[in-house]
Amino acid sequence: MTITTEQVLQALGNVEEPDLKKDLVTLNMIQDIRIDGNKLSFSVILTTPACPLKAMIENACRNAISYFISKEVEVSINMTSHVTTQKNTGVPGVKNIIAVASGKGGVGKSTVAVNLALGLAHAGAKVGLIDADIYGPSLPIMFGLEGARPKASQLEGKTRIEPIEKYGIKLLSIGFFTDPNQPVPWRGPMVSTAVKQLFNDADWGELDYLVVDLPPGTGDIHITVSQSFPVTGAVIVTTPQNVALADAKKGIGMFMMSAINVPLLGIVENMSYFTPAELPDNRYYIFGQGGGQKLASQLEVPFLGEIPLVKSISESGDAGMPVILDDANPMSKAFLDMAKRVAQQVAIANATANGKAPVLP
Repeated sequence: MTITTEQVLQALGNVEEPDLKKDLVTLNMIQDIRIDGNKLSFSVILTTPACPLKAMIENACRNAISYFISKEVEVSINMTSHVTTQKNTGVPGVKNIIAVASGKGGVGKSTVAVNLALGLAHAGAKVGLIDADIYGPSLPIMFGLEGARPKASQLEGKTRIEPIEKYGIKLLSIGFFTDPNQPVPWRGPMVSTAVKQLFNDADWGELDYLVVDLPPGTGDIHITVSQSFPVTGAVIVTTPQNVALADAKKGIGMFMMSAINVPLLGIVENMSYFTPAELPDNRYYIFGQGGGQKLASQLEVPFLGEIPLVKSISESGDAGMPVILDDANPMSKAFLDMAKRVAQQVAIANATANGKAPVLP
């Protein structure tokens, strides 16, 4: 049996990328086709290593070859990725900036931001994390880096901050530069300058995603980040209570203002339900049920997932080892799934930014 490259491309032209709504060949996602008798190998270039549809796309490719060419073909598929971007983020080497925000404090925004960054890195992406909460930085505690100080280096005649690396991601926080026992009594201009320095004066290298943990509310820091750097999209964290949902709406409204205009990647509902360790199949909706999902439906934005209220999540953060790092903890999967959905929405946002799906290089 003779197989040609044209036959392979014609067969795979019937496989659609579910999010971008175009076939893999048109999107230039099929590369490195090699044929040796009835043995066929090729690469599928996904838009993110954290693609939640990876297995489905691979299976669809195998079925297309079997159906349109022959069941006798021995198929080997290399599922790889090239993270897309839609614009210059203003930070050299950084493809996408993801802002994590909440309308109010106490909803677990930093926990979500930290585990999101680690989840993206777990999937194989290059990730950085900025703790932009100047008045209440929590990143040093959550990574076990109290007292850590970033190094400085000279790059092209300029002094650059070297982010601290831990658990496979690059980190910067104002908490690395201040006394943790002292408040930061800074006015707006000083805060804005400090936040910009975390972006501009650091040597971030090549990053697929730079996650920014914003402070609660809708203040100077949100405006500074949104207007100074083209943010790919924002993730809003809420809890099921009505008061939290009301504040989440305000946070969403801020990003939708014409002066800011940051796309919404979706809503995460934290502390959704309580599951006792001795009753792992039981769910108790202490703060109400479905509020985050209803809000997402009302605003027609993606719902990125429910994160349970489980003691091990806060304990892991306090111990400097976020829960997503513990594969044996069932809560790890909740955050991994959330990270995949966020990566998926980033790819969609990049694809639709200019009204057309991107063709990968």
